[in-house]
Amino acid sequence: MCGIIGIYAKEHVKQIEAGLKVILPRGQDAQKIINKKNFSIGHCLHSIVERVEQPFQDEEKFFTSNCEIYNWEELNKKHSLNAQNDSEMIFKFLQVKIVSNETLSELDGVYAFAYDDGEKVWLARDIIGIKPLWYSHSDGFYFASEKKALEKIGVVNIQELNPRKILCYNKVKDKLELTERSFFTANNETKSSFEKIKTRTSELIDSAVKKRIPNRKFGVLFSGGIDSTYISYLLKKFGQSFICYTAVLDDPALKKPQDLEYAEMIAKELGFDLKVIKIPLARVEGYIKKIIPLIEDYNVIKVGVALPFYVACEEAKKDGCKVLFSGLGSEEIFAGYARHKESININRECVSGLIKLYERDLYRDDVVTMHNQIELRLPLLDKTLVEYALTIPSKYKLYDGVEKYVLRQITLDNGMPELFANRKKKAAQYGSNFHKALDKLTKKNGFKLKSEYLRQFYPGHNYKLGALLSTGKDSVYALYTMQKQKYNVACTITIDSSNEDSYMFHTPAIELAAMQSEAMGLPHLVWKTNGEKEKELDDLRDAIVYAKEKYQIEGIITGALFSNYQRERVEKICDELSLKIFNPLWHINQETEMREVIREGFEFIMVKIAAEGLNKSWLNKIITQKDIDNLSALNDKVGLNIAGEGGEFESLVLDGPNFTKKIVLEDVFINEEDEMTATLIIKKAKLVEK
Repeated sequence: MCGIIGIYAKEHVKQIEAGLKVILPRGQDAQKIINKKNFSIGHCLHSIVERVEQPFQDEEKFFTSNCEIYNWEELNKKHSLNAQNDSEMIFKFLQVKIVSNETLSELDGVYAFAYDDGEKVWLARDIIGIKPLWYSHSDGFYFASEKKALEKIGVVNIQELNPRKILCYNKVKDKLELTERSFFTANNETKSSFEKIKTRTSELIDSAVKKRIPNRKFGVLFSGGIDSTYISYLLKKFGQSFICYTAVLDDPALKKPQDLEYAEMIAKELGFDLKVIKIPLARVEGYIKKIIPLIEDYNVIKVGVALPFYVACEEAKKDGCKVLFSGLGSEEIFAGYARHKESININRECVSGLIKLYERDLYRDDVVTMHNQIELRLPLLDKTLVEYALTIPSKYKLYDGVEKYVLRQITLDNGMPELFANRKKKAAQYGSNFHKALDKLTKKNGFKLKSEYLRQFYPGHNYKLGALLSTGKDSVYALYTMQKQKYNVACTITIDSSNEDSYMFHTPAIELAAMQSEAMGLPHLVWKTNGEKEKELDDLRDAIVYAKEKYQIEGIITGALFSNYQRERVEKICDELSLKIFNPLWHINQETEMREVIREGFEFIMVKIAAEGLNKSWLNKIITQKDIDNLSALNDKVGLNIAGEGGEFESLVLDGPNFTKKIVLEDVFINEEDEMTATLIIKKAKLVEK
């Protein structure tokens, strides 16, 4: 893999040199810059398939890429391209084919490239987004493999290219166009028998691993979990020589890390060459200082996962490895997370996870490996394997409470010991004990929260977000949850629907969203809609576009709990606009959420009820833990959703820990339709100092 950068602006020669210097760890085998009158393109090479320097030039056409294409020789022959390696093959391929979804679908592999055809610059990534690419269209056009390269040269409003988009920059008109690419779907479950499903899945995993075996020294990031164990098992079966790397916290005061326990057992049983790297607590902060600027994030989970990952890569680099295998992606295609167990449609939940993978995990893992001059290979995210996995019926992914059931059965059929095949998932930060290091360092340095401790190593950097604000507890609490994680909430967005029965939007007391925003010290945007089903989504999209332009937001926060109807529609809009989406409350236990809201210090009331067991006495009173007890009892008795997720009630937040003022209702009355249906009508309210 490699690093790429391009600058189409007045000042580009010195900038390209400074930007390329930032990403030089991505490619130590060669570096090259092409400077033209109005632009510069740069490349640093990490050579795996033939050493051919980039960028390429053919008359007035230019190309630079970061790629590993497994069928490049086949395409080279098919289209008579006479290329020396995969990168040159893509360049020549694009000169005889237009850049399109159909063209890119022929590529089997991972890639991020820029192709300048003389008039337009085309940017594209592999459909899952394994290889990174960032861009900016402000006072010129810029792109680079890493965001920090563009930040270094003073570029603002940097966007990560959504892998489901093809970007086209018209150099003459100075305009951008984004073209949609087709993504995986979860609409066609196979009717094949379980035995045939296992056989086909096993064949595809074998193929995915085989095609990624390099002719250079390589290793495996080894946690002792089913994914890395099975990949290692197959590599050994294929006669390969490699090293398994396991990194853990070395703290005599703690129990032996579970990953180490399993890694040692498995290595001994299956004959793997295992290298264990133990890091004492005293050295952890030094790694944190390197990791946070590297991954451009101080999110607690991301840093916790990156710690053992970075340590293992560092050791692999010392050993001369050019490639590392990882089992990332298994949870998303075979249903390995708790949210899959709680989902109504497991394969759709898998697709949702795959959509977010590039921003949640893939960028972090790419920059960590490339910083150590190592290419990461992810066989379980092979395109053909993913496509087939999404056709596997849900019952074979989650069976009798066992996640990733089909994969576990495949490993057992192939001779893996049951103890290893059935090991439950343990997230990297927990299995390695590095989460304990973060706990201890946070307390030692006088911080209450791990996020506060970590933020000091990357001040001022985080996404600017817009929060969808409905006035209800879920949207307000979701906003607060992101603020607690130190995300920069730049504005609130409220959709004011004239349709009281809107499928998408909360309508009771919506006029008080402005007061809530003022109380939280946030700019507020309100957008009107007639509330016509599906058409109201166009209004939501317009509101988000306006917020993106005015407040430069990079993502959206929603208070979605379990409603796929709402979440999927907001996700689609964000995906179209290349915005990140955060659903911090997604699939949280409803009773837990209600109790947490109260424990955190929020005061909220019900403003509408419509359910058996509720009556007008529930309206206009601050909900307490005792009320949650009563709602829980109603849940047991009549199946009422404790958090009102089924429309049983609507809420209004009056005060909270992130409010500098509180809302006081001065004039209200209750409109009672029947014993179980009533609405609180608010005629007058005000903000008062706390």
